[in-house]
Amino acid sequence: MTTRTVFFISDGTGITAETFGNAILAQFDMKTRHVRLPFIDTIDKAHQAVRQINHTAEVENRKPLVFTTIVNVEVLQFFEQHCNGMLLDMFGTFVRPLEVEMGIKSHHRVGRFSDISKSQAYNDRIAAINFSLEHDDGQSDRDLQQSDVILVGVSRSGKTPTSLYLAMQYGLKASNYPLIPEDFDRNHLPPSLVPHRAKLFGLTINPERLSEIRNERRPNSRYASIENCRMEVAAAESMMRRSGIRWLSTTTKSIEEIATTILQEVRPERLTY
Repeated sequence: MTTRTVFFISDGTGITAETFGNAILAQFDMKTRHVRLPFIDTIDKAHQAVRQINHTAEVENRKPLVFTTIVNVEVLQFFEQHCNGMLLDMFGTFVRPLEVEMGIKSHHRVGRFSDISKSQAYNDRIAAINFSLEHDDGQSDRDLQQSDVILVGVSRSGKTPTSLYLAMQYGLKASNYPLIPEDFDRNHLPPSLVPHRAKLFGLTINPERLSEIRNERRPNSRYASIENCRMEVAAAESMMRRSGIRWLSTTTKSIEEIATTILQEVRPERLTY
């Protein structure tokens, strides 16, 4: 299978171009080589970028795919006139038709992070990230009531990356708490979690996959053995059923899918996008 070169170009961070572009490319079964060119906000930088795109087209004998969210009209026109790649202007595709439909002009602002220091939503997001780090892996019970969601599950079932994703992407204060052998011996939830049952969401995982993950961290240990993983997963799922906790298996799901399911189930009052 041949590899197609894909450029993500923006006069801002390029996060929107890359996210949207990757979502589209996921619909095609092909290998891609990604080139990220952020902050292309002058004609000089555009000239350098176009030279790189055109050189790639010449060497590979095929048009590179070029996803762009360039706001600067002059810079965008330079790409339209000189770029030998397949140019996919996302703002032109979506923003301009919306301007016509609504009869108003868009801000034409470079990047969603402009004037970020003045944004309360951004400050809330940073606070959520700090909170989630402080409450990772059951490190602290302090201010647990401030959590928007509390993830529970056995060790290495995906709680930490999901918590951080919820904090970074949505500004949610996400705590996570590991279920450990002592909890299984007591046969009930950790006491500190009981008052917050409505905010709990459980993550489980296939025992065989869990054993693989744990063996990468602590090979040939009882912690990583398939017998122990089966016991812990079965005990955790049984505990979550008895406690009425909503839960899902992370075995074949991406962090984005896990987070979306949690948001649908928990429906926190405060969301930041």
